[in-house]
Amino acid sequence: DVIEFVDFARTFNANALTLDQNGNKFQGNTSPKPIYNTRGQSIRIVYSGSTQGWIPTSDDDVTEETPQAYSLQYLVIAGGGAGGGGHRSGGGGAGGYRNSYASETSGRNSSTETPWTIDPGVVVTVTVGAGGAVSNQANGGTGGTSSISASGQTTITSNGGGGGGEYQADADAGTYGSGGGAGQDSSANHTGSDGTSGQGFDGGDTVGGGGQQQGGAGGGASANGAGGGTTSPTTGGAGLSSSITGSAVVRAGGGGAGAYSSGGKSNGGSGGGGNGGSNNSADTSGQIDDSGGYYYPTSGTDNTGGGGGGTAGSNNTTTYGRGGSGVVILRVPTSDYSGTTTGSPTVTTSGSDTIMVFNSSGSYTT
Repeated sequence: DVIEFVDFARTFNANALTLDQNGNKFQGNTSPKPIYNTRGQSIRIVYSGSTQGWIPTSDDDVTEETPQAYSLQYLVIAGGGAGGGGHRSGGGGAGGYRNSYASETSGRNSSTETPWTIDPGVVVTVTVGAGGAVSNQANGGTGGTSSISASGQTTITSNGGGGGGEYQADADAGTYGSGGGAGQDSSANHTGSDGTSGQGFDGGDTVGGGGQQQGGAGGGASANGAGGGTTSPTTGGAGLSSSITGSAVVRAGGGGAGAYSSGGKSNGGSGGGGNGGSNNSADTSGQIDDSGGYYYPTSGTDNTGGGGGGTAGSNNTTTYGRGGSGVVILRVPTSDYSGTTTGSPTVTTSGSDTIMVFNSSGSYTT
């Protein structure tokens, strides 16, 4: 079958011709509908069969043919959990880590996810999760979820990191990207929370004992947080490296635990995990003295999804040990990049691709 159209009145620029495929394909696609809007245009299309459908053999202006779907690659990291806010508390878990770029590893050392194949003109809504809040004498707060969603696509959601347990407490059970570490107890064992398959690892447990005053570390994207209740140094679970922006960056590390006396120091995992608090200046990295014989933990690094460090002493504030906020990164072919965004992402290029880094919520129209 052959159909020909001619703009004999030369008004396609004001009265565009839209072809309704009626369920058939046009150049191999069922949507969007092809639009011709060049003044004086002539179009000849031939039906080739069910695989490719209608094919233009002459249309005078190939730039006005059906826009083609293209690949959108993503890295979606949620906000990290906060460290616990009491004696020898657990570190916060990293935010969930989901990656579809190249053949890189996704969270919990899982396989790369499948990039989206997306049509032009679709709004991609980007949500960036906040870091978990920390409170005095309480378990750490959960990080906020990060996600991308669009019409016709399965929403990609990364769970926030779990908060660390405070003194003599388990980490709160829940569905987290990576789990928070448990608080330490002089007489009982305690349990960290679990990470999610495809997103992150578990927080560390603790062993009771008065001479082993150290909490459990938070889980990271690529490793469990270290167990507590030891005299040895420990670390939060390590994060994962991605080159989606054009250079390798490690993100989503778990928070270190609070420790004092004979408890070993506990640093944050690589990828933005905060260091645990201590009562020994030799165990800190320039951390702030709380004027009560302890040094405050550090917070997870913002826009990495790092977990916050656990507190060593009896007091804390809302400033120290909070989780780091998440980040969403989108990568598309530069030839298809529309330039239409909200939320002020940082836009760069690498090779033939354009990269959008969302440090706060926004959108991209494909």
